[in-house]
Amino acid sequence: MTRDTVAHKLGDYLHGDTSLDGLVDWAEQAMFEADFAPGEEEILANVIGRLGLADVKSFGLTWEDCREMFRSLGLAAKVDLVAA
Repeated sequence: MTRDTVAHKLGDYLHGDTSLDGLVDWAEQAMFEADFAPGEEEILANVIGRLGLADVKSFGLTWEDCREMFRSLGLAAKVDLVAA
């Protein structure tokens, strides 16, 4: 598991390609497997652990949460608006 993998999964959710339940299921499985890139265990565990709780009402998943997770992964989130 790498930062890129986690960022892509979160991006898939924000693009509507993965449901919240799908993202949470993926995160729970990823934590169970815990095969993190060497030297990145802490940051990946923090982000994936947070995603695994996103379906709990008291935690949720806000845009600010997503932006902060991307920042911690070394990326910046950008929004593009397109016609529906």
